[in-house]
Amino acid sequence: MEHRIGNRRRAALSWACVGVFVLLLAGCGYNFAGRGGESVYPAVKTLYVETFINKTSEANLDNIFRTAFNSEIVQNGRFKLVGSLEESDAVLRATIQALVAAPISYKPSNLAAEDRITVVMDLVLDDGKSAKPLWSSYGFSLTGDYTITSVGVTEVSRRNALIKLASDSAEKAYRMMMSDF
Repeated sequence: MEHRIGNRRRAALSWACVGVFVLLLAGCGYNFAGRGGESVYPAVKTLYVETFINKTSEANLDNIFRTAFNSEIVQNGRFKLVGSLEESDAVLRATIQALVAAPISYKPSNLAAEDRITVVMDLVLDDGKSAKPLWSSYGFSLTGDYTITSVGVTEVSRRNALIKLASDSAEKAYRMMMSDF
């Protein structure tokens, strides 16, 4: 009988600790970024994504990444995407500084079986009228992997990896921008 009472007391004490923890967490003012009525950029309603500058030798990389960033902005719906600088409250500018591919696994014949691509870019969100920076991330980078098989298949695999990398980069950059990080 005494053993049962001890278990009940421990259970009650455990629940009391959980309750106190929940109250402390709720009372400390903690909340998730992007929640609530406040916006990081309250004056920005419209956004223009400028043509990306591509400093790499990878053809069409600027278009792949700009398309991904446009899609991310439209999908999230926080800003209205506009077609010109004159219509915008803010402008997203990007320079793709580097694209590096390196093998990460090999076939028994010592040929690469899988490559990892890394993109490095500079991103700046600035006020559309004064060009005053609102947010920036220099040296922003992300990686993606793709399989190397035969020549034609590898090119498709690489392009798909670049499209996924662009989409992942846009998502991560957007989250950082919206949390002002």
